[in-house]
Amino acid sequence: MVGGWALDLWHGNQTRGHEDLEFAILPESAHEFRATLSELVFFTVHSGVIKPLPGTSAPPPHISQLWGLDSRSACWRVDMMLERGTPSTWIYKRDTAIQMARSEVVRSSKTGIPYLAPAAVLLFKAKHLREKDEADFARALPRLERSDRDMLRYWLDLSHPDHPWLKSL
Repeated sequence: MVGGWALDLWHGNQTRGHEDLEFAILPESAHEFRATLSELVFFTVHSGVIKPLPGTSAPPPHISQLWGLDSRSACWRVDMMLERGTPSTWIYKRDTAIQMARSEVVRSSKTGIPYLAPAAVLLFKAKHLREKDEADFARALPRLERSDRDMLRYWLDLSHPDHPWLKSL
């Protein structure tokens, strides 16, 4: 899990409403996940443009996000992130200099659900500073371990050097 759901798994409870289910996979697994979620119609998302992804077509190499539409209910159900890392290395899609061992950046809930570490989730959320992202940061900040705070501060210094969250960290 990634995004707000990942933070909720880390918190141990749902802290707010979510529009869809967000998760990350390696691009080579896209076909398998689409087959599992075959009741959904998939679309590529890139630079604000949403385009249908036909049947069994592989996403183009520049695509890093797929949305799954439940056409019966006319709503988006999944937001599938295609990560460019490897099975052993996580790479931040907006700055490939930011990398970490996948075993350190992916954690597991008490029930065994894998989720992205809070520092990495907040790094993604730092770009837009939407109301829900600000609320997620405010809720997470008091619980962040020192190592997660240091990691997030370092990553923000690299990717968003004037970010307002830096003062709080």
